[in-house]
Amino acid sequence: MSVSVLSPSRLLGGVSGILQAASLLILLLLLIKAAQLYLHRQWLLKALQQFPCPPSHWLFGHIQEFQEDQELQQTRKWVETFPSACPRWLWGGKVRVQLYDPDYMKVILGRSDPKSHGSYRFLAPWIGYGLLLLNGQTWFQHRRMLTPAFHYDILKPYVGLMADSVRVMLDKWEKLLGQEDSPLEVFQHISLMTLDTIMKCAFSHQGSIQVDRNSQSYIQAIRDLNDLLFSRVRNAFYQNDTIYSLTSAGRWTHRACQLAHQYTDQVVQLRKAQLQKEGELEKIKRKRHLDFLDILLLAKMENGSILSDKDLRAEVDTFMFEGHDTTASGISWIFYALATHPKHQERCREEIHGLLGDGASITWNHLDQMPYTTMCIRRHCHPMQMIGIMVVLSIYGLHYNPKVWPNPEVFDPFRFAPGSAQHSHAFLPFSGGSRNCIGKQFAMNELKVATALTLLRFELLPDPTRTPIPMARLVLKSKNGIHLRLRRLPNPCEDKDQL
Repeated sequence: MSVSVLSPSRLLGGVSGILQAASLLILLLLLIKAAQLYLHRQWLLKALQQFPCPPSHWLFGHIQEFQEDQELQQTRKWVETFPSACPRWLWGGKVRVQLYDPDYMKVILGRSDPKSHGSYRFLAPWIGYGLLLLNGQTWFQHRRMLTPAFHYDILKPYVGLMADSVRVMLDKWEKLLGQEDSPLEVFQHISLMTLDTIMKCAFSHQGSIQVDRNSQSYIQAIRDLNDLLFSRVRNAFYQNDTIYSLTSAGRWTHRACQLAHQYTDQVVQLRKAQLQKEGELEKIKRKRHLDFLDILLLAKMENGSILSDKDLRAEVDTFMFEGHDTTASGISWIFYALATHPKHQERCREEIHGLLGDGASITWNHLDQMPYTTMCIRRHCHPMQMIGIMVVLSIYGLHYNPKVWPNPEVFDPFRFAPGSAQHSHAFLPFSGGSRNCIGKQFAMNELKVATALTLLRFELLPDPTRTPIPMARLVLKSKNGIHLRLRRLPNPCEDKDQL
């Protein structure tokens, strides 16, 4: 009696053979992949042999040296030990060369290479492909389109709007101070103030948003996204979008993006509704200079192919974030630096008082007449800036490089005194080259206005129980906030005039 070709034993034997063949194929593919990774790593080691670095694990790289929120401390150690640059191994064959030498900075920033897709793509779900992430001709068109929004004639009246927002914040601080020298976490208040400023200046928002709960939710979403993005870059398992979307961090990122987009969409929709009013569009077109949102909306309305809704949102999301979070961080650190260096704080106050008196409004012309205050501000402008994925321009490392800045830990505003000799690329708070920060003048103006008006009203003192712990994010942040004691000064500037 013959055995059927479809008998269970023969079927099992066939399946087993297929599984064995598949296993061998998978094993072969894994071996090939491992060989490729090994050869790639060996090639990288040879290519980077002129840049020494600490020993690294073949799989985990330097992950042990860069523990959670120890990024800045480790960077400064490497800057002191390794000249000009240092490779940092992430995992497997992934490496980034950290540069902190001004000559290297000058060469890289002088090039026109497109930004690597790399880690920048993690920003895309949040801010889209606006001016920060775009490349090539599209970037050039957007940059050229938006440059008029930062013309001096547009920035001049913004000084009065900035002053209004600062005074609202200072009034809030006075009400919160239950007693003299009361401690206060200032970063959250400053973030609301800078968001208020950007809303007034770039988006023509009427009134103050510093007591608006929606604004506070937006700022919290931005804080969450800063943390989540930084964590994702460091995690090898979070590099794949699909895998990341299934994690709790991925879902959290999605919710935070939604909150941020709801806020910016509301800003755009409100302005669009205003433009629908009869005569309003023609009135805006007759302006001598258009603000940021004017330019975006008119470019969209006059020629839909120039800016799609997606492009419009990307530029608004980009500028909303960059226009408030970076300046909020800068102002907060400046206040802390002045609180811990009372002699410099008092000298700034004397300069500002001599310029503004007790009741004069602050104007555009005043901003260039406070050299010492400007020197103190420049000392503590430390945004984090990343260029590309294989090469990282460590702005923080550059600014703490003892070869470039002797005794970088010392607070010395005279490093920035007029006429002081320094390398053209030794100080890059706003990056450099063709892709430097388009809003750098706006930011510096806001830093000066906030510092001047605050020093006229309060003496800043540190809170010895809560020293800030710097941590690397998209911009320099403090892990435990920035806590100061505020002492109300006699004979303060009470002027409420507006430009």
